[in-house]
Amino acid sequence: MKKRILSLMLLLGMVAAMPMYGHECCHEKQLLAQESFKSINHIQVPATNIASPMDVNVILPQSYATSCHKEYPVVYILHGYDGDYTTWLTLTEPRLDSLASHYDMIFVLPDGRDSWYFDSPVDSTLQMESFFVEELVPYIDKNYRTIADAKHRAITGLSMGGHGGLWYGMRHSDVWGSAGSMSGGVNFDKEKWQKSWKIAQRLGSKVENPERWSSHTVVSLVPTLKPDQLNIIFDCGIDDFFIGVNRELHEALLKYNIPHDYTERPGRHTHPYWRNSIRYHLQYFHDIFNK
Repeated sequence: MKKRILSLMLLLGMVAAMPMYGHECCHEKQLLAQESFKSINHIQVPATNIASPMDVNVILPQSYATSCHKEYPVVYILHGYDGDYTTWLTLTEPRLDSLASHYDMIFVLPDGRDSWYFDSPVDSTLQMESFFVEELVPYIDKNYRTIADAKHRAITGLSMGGHGGLWYGMRHSDVWGSAGSMSGGVNFDKEKWQKSWKIAQRLGSKVENPERWSSHTVVSLVPTLKPDQLNIIFDCGIDDFFIGVNRELHEALLKYNIPHDYTERPGRHTHPYWRNSIRYHLQYFHDIFNK
């Protein structure tokens, strides 16, 4: 009996002395992560569909540094014409890092290069849509702890980026389950805009390519949608020059019985308007991510 008790005590002592490698490893990683953690990270994503690697800002929530295993939903946030990957942080909403922590999401801020976010039929070095789907999203999922499915991936943007957010969501709902637009240029196929915002450089002239112009608008995609295909949110200021095309999109979605969240608020085509608007979009995505 004494031998059995002695053996049991020795065994317990050995177990107590064993290092808990999983916990210690995770703890060490947490300490290293906290010491080197940066919420806003500038990266370059290798590219074959566009002329050169893309500069991207990735914004991580604070909790990213304190867990080895937690995975996060991702929101891609697109800038407008004449902007770049820094514009959201320098001009539109410098506190995006606080919002990432508040909602516990990863934000990805790419460089749109005045592409209107589609594949250019006239410029082989600017296949932006293919880059996003084939290269950017897989890169983010490989290098960050994301929840890598459409339900936990959203995309939105302002102006040109609003067109891009809905263009990608409507065409690639298997990649982005939710999509939004703030003051989006959702139908640029208007006579008054045929020489604006480098669209002719991306599609060719409107006079010579009228079908190409109409088929590259968000409004043209509405008949292709199914009612349960995509979670959609968009808005526009009532004094914005894009208010008419946003109302047109709203009416088209109603006609085809496509559920969506559409809002008009006081405001113009300005950064203060988008600074306010992004909060509504993030709350909308947060609610969907957590259903």
